[in-house]
Amino acid sequence: DLHSFPTRRSSDLHSRSTEPIPVHISEETRRKHEESCRLYPWLNLSEHEYVIQMIPRHSIGIWGPTFAMILAIILVSVFMFCYPDIAKPIGLAQSMYPQVILICLMVIILFGIGLYIAIWVYMQNRFFLTNESVIQEIQISLFSKREQTVSLMNIEDSSYSQKGILQTLFNYGSIRLSTEGDETTYRFSYVADPKNRLWRSEERRVGKECRS
Repeated sequence: DLHSFPTRRSSDLHSRSTEPIPVHISEETRRKHEESCRLYPWLNLSEHEYVIQMIPRHSIGIWGPTFAMILAIILVSVFMFCYPDIAKPIGLAQSMYPQVILICLMVIILFGIGLYIAIWVYMQNRFFLTNESVIQEIQISLFSKREQTVSLMNIEDSSYSQKGILQTLFNYGSIRLSTEGDETTYRFSYVADPKNRLWRSEERRVGKECRS
């Protein structure tokens, strides 16, 4: 037997909309998105994306440079204040004391600016977990910065590591994320409480896979 099927007229085909169907965004998602845009205006978030947590670096990574810079400032300050007592035994001119003070103050200011820049650059390295992706901001220097973004759906493997006494004592370590396909690996070091940070990221990723 022959079965007949209804055919579409050409007018029906041409009357179909070519515009993409808009995605429904709940009020809660919209509110969270707007709040994330207000807190992190430099992030390029989609209209239904919001930040779940911002993961800064542990401050221990900057302790060494900070201690060295403070020690240098103290040594220069001691030399400046003790110059008259130091200059006399070794035969340096006392009349140079005003110039020594000026030079030492300039060195102290330069050290202070250098310390501030080092701390600022270090703390600008951040890791953002959103409901759709992971965003890593890498601040290399004062005028050099790059950003890495990977979708939660593309993450194939995630792990954390804590090595040595210091990392265990101060509860910090590294997080590693690897993607499927091109097998790109993303690493974020000096993460405070990496186990719980990774657990939250993994929980979000699994939840997104189940919904899809």
